[in-house]
Amino acid sequence: MAAVSDPVGLGAPWGPARPEPPPTRFHPVHGANIRVDLSGTRATRVESFAHGVCFSREPLAPGQVFLVEIEEKELGWCGHLRLGLTALDPASLAAVPEFSLPDLVSLGHTWVFAITRHHNRVPREGRPEAEALAPSRPPALLVEPYLCIEQFRIPRDRLVGRSRPGLYSHLLDQLYELNVLPPTARRSRLGVLFCPRLDGTADMHIVINGEDMGPSARGLPAAQPLYAVVDVFASTKSVRLIQLEYGCRYPILWAATPPGPQWGQEPARTSEPAGKTLVCPALL
Repeated sequence: MAAVSDPVGLGAPWGPARPEPPPTRFHPVHGANIRVDLSGTRATRVESFAHGVCFSREPLAPGQVFLVEIEEKELGWCGHLRLGLTALDPASLAAVPEFSLPDLVSLGHTWVFAITRHHNRVPREGRPEAEALAPSRPPALLVEPYLCIEQFRIPRDRLVGRSRPGLYSHLLDQLYELNVLPPTARRSRLGVLFCPRLDGTADMHIVINGEDMGPSARGLPAAQPLYAVVDVFASTKSVRLIQLEYGCRYPILWAATPPGPQWGQEPARTSEPAGKTLVCPALL
């Protein structure tokens, strides 16, 4: 029976008081056609196009990215990887559903996003839908070392999948840096995380090759343990987990009243913070 860890509260940043989340692993409970390697970091669908649903071994912490890289593709199938979150404990399932959509979602407390080759971005509140259909702008990857999603700042480099990955990729020329893969291509990197809100709910965000696709689901129960869902579906045959390093030199404050600190700005050091302290993933 898998253990369920306590959810991380808004006032509990990673640091000396609370250790960083453990490395991500796949849950031993998974679809009938999935084989997980001994390290728990690679999941392969060995036959058919279905029964490929996988879960994270532990619930995610707020702002923690469950990041996978597509390792193998299989021709002849229609459809791609599916990614999301569930408040269901995988160990409590009588049987893992054949599909994440619609089977797992129909059980309730589950939010899954089907990845497509195009149009994965979700329009932000108050913005036109045309914004979601606009093409990506890879040059931002050259300028911004962090991906900022709501109250979290995440090192971008390991989030980005490229066709020729290398140890010194950050030193190569601009043409190489702009060589960002399509979402469904081999070596693309896709992740899911949730961001708590002050009303006790959370937003689910999908990250594709270092770019936030926007809140693909709202109103998730932030106080409940939330497990990542990865459906190795159809043309996606095998994925492996990519580990991120987290650290937090200074907590980012979500002040009750303005002004609040800007991204990358050190909060004022006071004995009584003006707002709630949130988790801050950042480079060590």
